[in-house]
Amino acid sequence: MNTQQQIQDAVSTLSRAFAPLDCRILAARKGSFSFTVVNQAGIAQHSQRLYPGQYSGQHLQQVIDRTRQVLKA
Repeated sequence: MNTQQQIQDAVSTLSRAFAPLDCRILAARKGSFSFTVVNQAGIAQHSQRLYPGQYSGQHLQQVIDRTRQVLKA
């Protein structure tokens, strides 16, 4: 699977993981991308950049888990 496909899969996974909040993808370049979780009022709740190796499998799940903890705080 190429990098672009991995990024698309990660974006889809992140969007599902944080629903009903909006997960916006920003600054996709050079194999990395940033995502921002936005609440229903349009206020950013969390932002993070993911690099190759972070957006697949167990690494992506760890990012999701950590982000959920931040959102609960």
